[in-house]
Amino acid sequence: MAENTIFGKIIRGEIHADIVYNDDLCIAFKDINPQAPHHILVILKEQLAGLQAADVKHQQLLGHLLLRAADIARSEGIDDSGYRLVINAGGDGGQTVSHLHIHILGGRQMTWPPG
Repeated sequence: MAENTIFGKIIRGEIHADIVYNDDLCIAFKDINPQAPHHILVILKEQLAGLQAADVKHQQLLGHLLLRAADIARSEGIDDSGYRLVINAGGDGGQTVSHLHIHILGGRQMTWPPG
């Protein structure tokens, strides 16, 4: 089960979130500080500090996360116009919560380089 991060509290229902998807492996909700018109976080229910902590045993779980992100983008209506998936890994990568998660950003033109 997820540790005592903000995401762990959301998974356990201790903190309210605007949930858009939920299954046995992951949960997705709208970001409270959106960086695009559509900004959704997809998080694992299992505790995994970040992509940098993943290994081959997480392969199926990581695939599940990516496929769910694509499904959520479709349900949000941003699949045709395009969207960006972001996984921050570690401090220099911009990760602020030590719990693997994917940002789905869409609804506007994304720029490159991102930041």
